[in-house]
Amino acid sequence: MAKSDGFMAEALREARSAAERGEIPVGAVLVVDGAVIARSGNRTRADNDVTAHAEIAVIREGARLLGQERLSGADLYVTLEPCTMCAGAISFARIRRLYYGAEDPKGGAVDNGVRFFRQPTCHHVPEVYSGLAETEAARLLTDFFRPRRPT
Repeated sequence: MAKSDGFMAEALREARSAAERGEIPVGAVLVVDGAVIARSGNRTRADNDVTAHAEIAVIREGARLLGQERLSGADLYVTLEPCTMCAGAISFARIRRLYYGAEDPKGGAVDNGVRFFRQPTCHHVPEVYSGLAETEAARLLTDFFRPRRPT
């Protein structure tokens, strides 16, 4: 198993944990120098905070731990394509690489929607790798929403 697979497996664990708490199952890990320095699942309901997405949580924790606002040597692994808010935070934090699992045709902003990193006003564009553990990440979301949404 490649290291990136292991990091995505950790993000999937965070997503499953989020689902168990009743949160939308999205998980993220922030990696610096080959080690996970921050991990989280979505916390919007627990924190009553619409900005408490998994990506934002790990960026905040990583910046706090490193004592700096820029995370230029960091790689972010997230189970779902980031939304516009998270793509903006990834850009402003200067994340080096973004790895994500499932695409989000409705709310994603990397390869769908506004395609944030392709905009001329985007300050920093990370390397983007999509489709890591895509089937499992998508299944977590489908299984979470199936009983909550009428067919």
